[in-house]
Amino acid sequence: MIVNSAQKVQVSNPLDTSSPRRVDDNSRSSNVDPQDKAAVAKQKQQSDAVVRELRARDREVRAHESAHVSVGGSLVLSGPTFTFQTGPDGRSYAIGGEVKLDVSPVANDPAATVDKAGLIRAAALAPAKPSPQDLSVAANANKLAARARVDLAILRRDEAELDREQEQLNNASDTNDVSDSSANNASTESQTDIPLAPASSVDSANLQSIEPPATAINAFKSITQPESAPALVNQFV
Repeated sequence: MIVNSAQKVQVSNPLDTSSPRRVDDNSRSSNVDPQDKAAVAKQKQQSDAVVRELRARDREVRAHESAHVSVGGSLVLSGPTFTFQTGPDGRSYAIGGEVKLDVSPVANDPAATVDKAGLIRAAALAPAKPSPQDLSVAANANKLAARARVDLAILRRDEAELDREQEQLNNASDTNDVSDSSANNASTESQTDIPLAPASSVDSANLQSIEPPATAINAFKSITQPESAPALVNQFV
């Protein structure tokens, strides 16, 4: 279409002014330095490569931080937050990110601390390529779990000792109850099986034990009193 229009102009122009104008255009095009063209092409290639790298980095960073958040769950305190860079195309791309986790032990509960440490470690190692900082957080989680396991072992030992002491107290209490019951039963049985003698029989026995026989009294009197005083003997009879 352009060539046909030029031909029409040339025929209708008696001064033939179209030819010099076309020659000037060709001269300007031919004056461009080939090295400049190569530099421009190379710069465009480099810009395109940078944009591709930034796009890939952006996807990687967002997936990385998303993995932390997905596994961390309730432990996530804030984030993800990103660091951006503007590319040659004028757009912003995420080149770094951060997620803050709660890595403190559970107060007065070593068992819960062990479970929490496991979740911290899983969240830190969730991305496909954990960063050095992620690996450090995972290592600290292992240490936290180790300390909590020691505390848990001590707690369970103390609880076991308390249980043994309580059991011994309960056994001792049961033994005392059995002894008291046996003593009460023995006392009851002794009172029931041994009959009490009547009061008159006991008094009679006591009196018999201290009363001297009459024959012995008479013999004593006959030995101690002289025969010349029979009236005195008769006085004691």
